[in-house]
Amino acid sequence: MKNICVYCGSSPGRRPEYRQAAEALAAELVSRGIGLVYGGASIGVMGAVANTMLAGGGRVTGVIPEALAVREVPHPNLTEMHVVGSMHERKAMMESLSDGFIALPGGLGTLEELFEILTWAQLGFHRKPCGLLDVSGYFRHLARFLDHCVAEQLLQPQYRNMLLEADCPAKLLALMDKYQPPAVDQRLSREDL
Repeated sequence: MKNICVYCGSSPGRRPEYRQAAEALAAELVSRGIGLVYGGASIGVMGAVANTMLAGGGRVTGVIPEALAVREVPHPNLTEMHVVGSMHERKAMMESLSDGFIALPGGLGTLEELFEILTWAQLGFHRKPCGLLDVSGYFRHLARFLDHCVAEQLLQPQYRNMLLEADCPAKLLALMDKYQPPAVDQRLSREDL
């Protein structure tokens, strides 16, 4: 993997573990020579992951929509910054620049980006690994909800298993290195309707 896209909050959250996990992930990416693609902000969890990457000599590419360039405080020292016209352009560019995707703690934007990229994988639009770095149990309830979706037969197990989970960066990246995407059948049967 050449570049990993990281979805995370522009807020720091209430636990110092969120920032520490962002820094640990960045240090692991730098040690492996993997670049970071992210939302381009200099604040919150986003700023922590970018700053640690840069301090370690890593490559950092930001992608930020014009409308958020005022609110999210764009990082001034990135290797590369793309200012795009919309959130749709942002997400498409982040996907095209990345070989895999990791979610750190964040709010609605983080979750929306994670689920969109998972949906693209489910539909066969890409075959790249997607993972959760579960910091202090932050995503525990989300994982349980996805298991509930499987139990209710609204999510097929092979698609649930596309979302890799670990509580430390090295373990998550190891899972991503071994990832084999499921076969995607685009056809629906009558039983699916």
